[in-house]
Amino acid sequence: MTTDTPSPVVGISSYTDQAAWSVWSQRAALLPQTYVDSVVLSGGAPVLLPPQPAAGAAARVVARLDALVLAGGPDIDPARYGAERDPRTGPPHPERDAWELALARAALDRDLPVLGVCRGLQLLNVALGGTLRQHLPDGSHQRVPARFVRHTVRVRQGTRLAAVLGASAEVSCYHHQAVAALGDGLRPVARADDGTVEAAESPGHRHVLAVQWHPETDLTDLRLLTSLVTAARTGAAL
Repeated sequence: MTTDTPSPVVGISSYTDQAAWSVWSQRAALLPQTYVDSVVLSGGAPVLLPPQPAAGAAARVVARLDALVLAGGPDIDPARYGAERDPRTGPPHPERDAWELALARAALDRDLPVLGVCRGLQLLNVALGGTLRQHLPDGSHQRVPARFVRHTVRVRQGTRLAAVLGASAEVSCYHHQAVAALGDGLRPVARADDGTVEAAESPGHRHVLAVQWHPETDLTDLRLLTSLVTAARTGAAL
């Protein structure tokens, strides 16, 4: 995509993990390349945001962004939403949880356009005081490791999501947790056939939308990423 105006700067939350490349094996800041590609193809300039421990770092970073993507990833520590750990919940990642919650809250305070992806929906919900279902029925939304489940979601009419996707969409999911009680200001805007909340948005912000699926994995359908970049560029609600 070409434009006469500068590309909006889109921060994407990333994480640190042990990684191997060439002759090296060491901790690295990581993010699947499809996130970067989807932002570029949608007209944005992606910037990776790995966890930073400095006090106030998230607010300073968000002040330099035009939009924020909260990326997918591991389970959020149940202590973050006042729950006991289910045995099927993954190990905690305190550094990432703290960093992304701070990014989300700073973005909401600035009314920055936000797109949450999978964990990003759950994290946005927790940032706003909501809770999570720690395990969905086996095989319903996550069947085998590293393989997405394709299913159709029903979209609530008259919403920002419906303006982007229409009444329904076939999506790629990979999650065993989901939204339980919704956070303050969020409303559910898409559901799976089993009633699981598949998307939520904040009508009180100009463009805060989060989905339980992975739109970045389909580079032939950039509607959600394009809507984020458009909101970042124009500063107008869609």
